[in-house]
Amino acid sequence: MVSAFDRLRQVIDDPHKYVEKWKDSTGRKAVGYLCTYVPEELLYAAGVLPVRVLSKAEHIDIVGKHIPGNYCAHSRGCLAQGLQGRYSYLDGLVDSHGCQQMLQTFYSWQKHRPLPFSHRVFVPQNRHHPQAANQLYQELVSFKSSLEEWTGEPVTEEALAAAIQVYNTNRRLIREIYELRKQDPPALSGSETFELVLSSMLMDKEEHSQLLSQVLKELSPKQGAGRTRVMLLGSVTQDIELYRLIESLGGDIVIDDDCVGTRYFWNEVALDGSSLAAIGSRYLDKPPCPLWDLSAKRERCSHVLKLAQEYQVQGAIFARLKFCDPHAYDIPAIQATLKDNDIPALVIETDITLARGQLRTRIEAFLEMLI
Repeated sequence: MVSAFDRLRQVIDDPHKYVEKWKDSTGRKAVGYLCTYVPEELLYAAGVLPVRVLSKAEHIDIVGKHIPGNYCAHSRGCLAQGLQGRYSYLDGLVDSHGCQQMLQTFYSWQKHRPLPFSHRVFVPQNRHHPQAANQLYQELVSFKSSLEEWTGEPVTEEALAAAIQVYNTNRRLIREIYELRKQDPPALSGSETFELVLSSMLMDKEEHSQLLSQVLKELSPKQGAGRTRVMLLGSVTQDIELYRLIESLGGDIVIDDDCVGTRYFWNEVALDGSSLAAIGSRYLDKPPCPLWDLSAKRERCSHVLKLAQEYQVQGAIFARLKFCDPHAYDIPAIQATLKDNDIPALVIETDITLARGQLRTRIEAFLEMLI
């Protein structure tokens, strides 16, 4: 009998097959999204499956005439996937107004491989401005209207409330799994937890929650001494090989700050009044990526420190994606905050593929220093 974990891994191994099968069995549409600030609840309420578009660890030449070479591998890789037709089953593409590099991916994709539906949601980067909540609310009204026009069906308040419940349940289950990582040793490895979060971006959330519930039932405390407790920070760290490399060298990634991690699911929608307003508040209040941390308080510093302390990490590893300027600017402030609290940090640079030899040496030396 295939375990719940194995079923989730099957989706990760071939997400395209999963979505195509889902469309055939439901007769519904699927829309790709490029950023975790895209309000998936509206898509789900419209009967559409939201699917996270991911890049692939491969050398690509097809995007050279569409996007600059000094853009990050993730933006280039996502565009390559689109131009090569690997997401040909998608019925639409949605992005939020955030990273300029991903925005170029969105526009180039739509120009050269146009899909029936496309929309860009403007999420205010100055999240604490007095007009930010109202501005995002109006954006969500526009997004809802465009979905209704495209599908020919109304997105009702009842459907929005139901979608919020589905998404909140999924986020709550993943948080429950993350709580188990506070144990020493953790009930799940970092790579296993990464697979759970990644699969949630690729599947119907109700089905995913059912499998998560099974995973929780199947888990049992691990015995023995724990290994070096590490925090991983990055932008879109979607390569599981980095997790496995760190684990092979004696590190336990017990917590993360990443778009394919805590920043995706950490907070829920507090349904109080209008569903659209509540959804907007959730995306403004979620743990911000550097592009949405514009306040003088540098909220990311205190948030990352709190996570590091709660999960009792001994050291932090920044996986900086090459040419990702927002995270490059972000690292010094967070690194200084961690240092002030006696948490050493290592900064590594990743690209299309992992330079395993060089990274192995640096990570191994860093972990030995923490013992």
